[in-house]
Amino acid sequence: MLYDKVKAVCKQQGVTIMKLESDLGFPRSSICKWNENEPGVNKVKKVADYLKVDINQLIS
Repeated sequence: MLYDKVKAVCKQQGVTIMKLESDLGFPRSSICKWNENEPGVNKVKKVADYLKVDINQLIS
């Protein structure tokens, strides 16, 4: 699931989901809902760019 992958990459990089959301200007607790609600590709791209990973790593 998308949220689980984002969470794993954040953990590897020492970044909290809360910091990620804050730095990207996302509403608080929005990323944790990504397992139930699919976000737009632009939001996923922003997260991938922020974490410096290929977007396919998050969505595959």
